[in-house]
Amino acid sequence: MRIGIIGYGKMGQIRARTIESTGAGTIKSVYEKNLQTSVNYPRASSEDEILCDDSIDAVFVCTPNYKIPELCIKGLSNGKHVFSEKPPGLNENDVKRVIEVDKRFPKLKLMYGFNHRHHDSIKQMKSIIDSRELGNILWMRGRYGKEVNESFFNEWRADPKLAGGGILLDQGIHMLDLFLHFAGHFDETSAFVSNLFWKIEGIEDNVFAIYRNNDSGVCASLHSTMTQWRYLFSLEVFLEEGSLILNGLKTSSGVYGDEVLTVRRNASKDDNRGSSEETLTYEIDNSWASEITHFFDAINHNKEITYGSPSDALKLMNLIDKTYKK
Repeated sequence: MRIGIIGYGKMGQIRARTIESTGAGTIKSVYEKNLQTSVNYPRASSEDEILCDDSIDAVFVCTPNYKIPELCIKGLSNGKHVFSEKPPGLNENDVKRVIEVDKRFPKLKLMYGFNHRHHDSIKQMKSIIDSRELGNILWMRGRYGKEVNESFFNEWRADPKLAGGGILLDQGIHMLDLFLHFAGHFDETSAFVSNLFWKIEGIEDNVFAIYRNNDSGVCASLHSTMTQWRYLFSLEVFLEEGSLILNGLKTSSGVYGDEVLTVRRNASKDDNRGSSEETLTYEIDNSWASEITHFFDAINHNKEITYGSPSDALKLMNLIDKTYKK
C-alpha cells in the first residue's frame, strides 16, 4: 500500500511512524506548507501533487480542521482510500457533503481518526459493557481538560475560521465519541458554552453538556475545558451491577499520567458474593497501531469500517452542532 500524507505536523509524523512500524504500507510522499523539520520521505510540492498521483493508494489528511472536508472529497474523487484526522468537519453539513461523495465510490474506504476507541482500556470497557456482565449502563461522566498558554494564540486552533470551534471540537469530541461508542446514540442535549478566560470569539474554553438517550434512559455528563491548568482524563461508567472508572490516558505527550482502569463489581444478594474491585494498568499506548491496522485491514479484505466510519462521524457532528447551539 502506497501512502501520501497531507499535513506533516505532529499528527502526520505520528501516522508516518505508525504506518512504518506496523508494516502496513510505504510512505510515497508527504506535503507540508511550512515544514520546520527534516523529512525522511519525498516531499510533494502541493496537496494536488499527492491527490493526483496515480501511484498513491491511500491519502492521510492531517491538516487544520477547515481543510479536512474538501481534502477528503478530493481524495475520494481521485480514487484513493482516505484516512482523516478529527474533526470530520466544522459542522454536520460538512460531513454530509463528504458522505454524498463517499457513496459514489463504494470500493473506497473512508475512516476518521478517533483513536481513543483503540486504547486497550477502552476496548476492555467496551467488552464488559457489551457482555452485560455488569448489567446495563445507568449513566456516564467524562472530564477531559488541558492547560494552554499564550503560545496558543499563535496557532491555527485559536482562529475560529480555521478551527471551527474551541476545546469541544479540539478535545472534547473524543469524549463525546466514547459516549456514543458505549451508549449508541443520544436524543436530547443541554449545554453551556463559555470563553470566560481566554475570551476568543468563536473559540470556547469550557463546555458543560448533558446528553440523554431516550430509549435506554442513559444520561452522560461532559466537561471539556482548557482552563483546568492541568491535564486530566477521567471517564466513569456506572452500570446496574458495578462501575468502570478510567483515570489517565497513555498519549504521545505523556501528560495525562498512567492509564488505570478500575472495574468494580457490586455485592450480590443471590450468592452472598461481596463487592470487589480490580485495577488494571495499561503501560503501553497501542491505539495508533490498532487504528492503522483497522484501516488497512478494511482495505485489504474489503471489510466495513467499524470504528471511525462516516456514519459515526455524522452522528457525532450532529451532537456537536446541538451542543454549540445550546
